[in-house]
Amino acid sequence: MVNKEIIKKLMENKDEIRGVDFKTDEEFILKEKGKESLERIEREMAKLGHPIRYKEMNTMFFYPIGLRVLSLLVIKEIFNFDEEKIEEMGRVACKSSLFIRLLTKFFVSVPRMKKETLRVWRRYHTTGELKWITPKIDFATLRLPGHSCIFRLTGHKVHPVYCSYLKGYLSKVVEMGSKASPVTCEETKCPFKGDKYHEFLLKW
Repeated sequence: MVNKEIIKKLMENKDEIRGVDFKTDEEFILKEKGKESLERIEREMAKLGHPIRYKEMNTMFFYPIGLRVLSLLVIKEIFNFDEEKIEEMGRVACKSSLFIRLLTKFFVSVPRMKKETLRVWRRYHTTGELKWITPKIDFATLRLPGHSCIFRLTGHKVHPVYCSYLKGYLSKVVEMGSKASPVTCEETKCPFKGDKYHEFLLKW
């Protein structure tokens, strides 16, 4: 249940995120639920004191991440989405991102993938660091089934619903980059469970 306390904590977060995330949410809801459902979300956001108009969001502008997560919570509550559905939203968002598609196309080595992972995170967020941790094997081997890697996210704590979203997003990043499928993701460490940072274990 979204309440004033949750909203207050979300809006106190200083992180900002690109408007592209709002646009992918818009596309997802329009496809799954239709225009009337999107308008319903906007009305609920207005009632909560944080109105948004999805069609007016600029993909490359920065917006408060609290606003973005609040919209996720409203979507989750209105349509009774479970964790798997939120993960699906993350997967679809990654798949529909032109920048991510172009980026993964040119992943040719483990060192470059590690470097690009951090760079992409910083391109879309104003706080936190996302690092790709892999076993000491070459990229060709990593692309074969039966392997795993870890994403470690530090300096970033927003809300558990965003953890679910990231699980879907990161699994799709690895799927597109490694050409492996399916890729599963488990959050093995989380600040909301007392850990110092997030860790996502991905297997394929």
